[in-house]
Amino acid sequence: MVRMVGERDPETARAALDGLAKYENAPRPRTRVPLPVVAKVGPAVLRDHGGEGPCAILVPSLINPPDVLDLDKEVSLAAAVSNMGRRGLLLDWGAARDRADLDVAGHVEELLVPLMSELNEPPALIGYCLGGTMTIAAANLAPVERVATIAAPWRFSDYPEDSRKSLLDLWMHARRAAAALKVLPMEVLQAAFWSLDPSRTVSKFAHLSSLDPTGPQALRFIVLEDWANEGEPLPLPAARELIEDFFGADLPGTGGWKIGGKTMTDAVPVPMLHCTAAHDRITPARSAPHGAVREIASGHVGMVVGSARGKLHDALSRFLDPACRSQP
Repeated sequence: MVRMVGERDPETARAALDGLAKYENAPRPRTRVPLPVVAKVGPAVLRDHGGEGPCAILVPSLINPPDVLDLDKEVSLAAAVSNMGRRGLLLDWGAARDRADLDVAGHVEELLVPLMSELNEPPALIGYCLGGTMTIAAANLAPVERVATIAAPWRFSDYPEDSRKSLLDLWMHARRAAAALKVLPMEVLQAAFWSLDPSRTVSKFAHLSSLDPTGPQALRFIVLEDWANEGEPLPLPAARELIEDFFGADLPGTGGWKIGGKTMTDAVPVPMLHCTAAHDRITPARSAPHGAVREIASGHVGMVVGSARGKLHDALSRFLDPACRSQP
């Protein structure tokens, strides 16, 4: 990608290489101590982020670690939710090897729904990216108080056709190796994300080269980029369902996704709010579930950890008020 950009913009390419070197050699912050576990089902756990009031479970995607929802004290969505009159609980799916036989539906049916049943009351669910798709499925299967999704897809046929084709082509080339490994490595998925906007991938590292490597902007960049490049591989059944049934056939958006014989619908009879990012290249806003939408001028990750997060927090705070029965 750097070589491609360098053909038309050698200065940016040089800066990107410098930024990559700074990223590679930067000291990493100390690992944070995991918060207490309040419920466990198989490898999946709910970690307690404090707060008082009805429970709200934050559900991350399967593709990256849950850390983006608790990146640091300043930008932690889990901490923010715990200050919204809720007890914030962050789901960690656990090691891929311990859920290797689960597809996306299995993660909902065998992990998320049983975790919900460990609580004393129907929780609010807040799902990010694919985690939002999964929270809607969970709300089809078990009682919930309300559901908020953040940059979550449901109508996969509303992705750009070239993006869907690119992902399916990547899967065609990777699935034999993935079958041998019994997982789809994170590196394969990351390559797919990079391909959505190669120029932006290069330019963000060029920007890093201009930052004070010990300053707060550079330190957050490093933590966030580590999050994006780390994480468990995707269990093979989950990768197949996500790529073939969701991106390929759009089963959720066409009413064809079934779990335990029940058809999943985005018309769940509880209060729902879908927060979309206007500049999202990973989950286009138009692919969101039907219903009340709050669009925020941001990108996919920036809405959660960037300068636009205040607008997301405001929307969620209003929506999580027990008196709210619909999108505020």
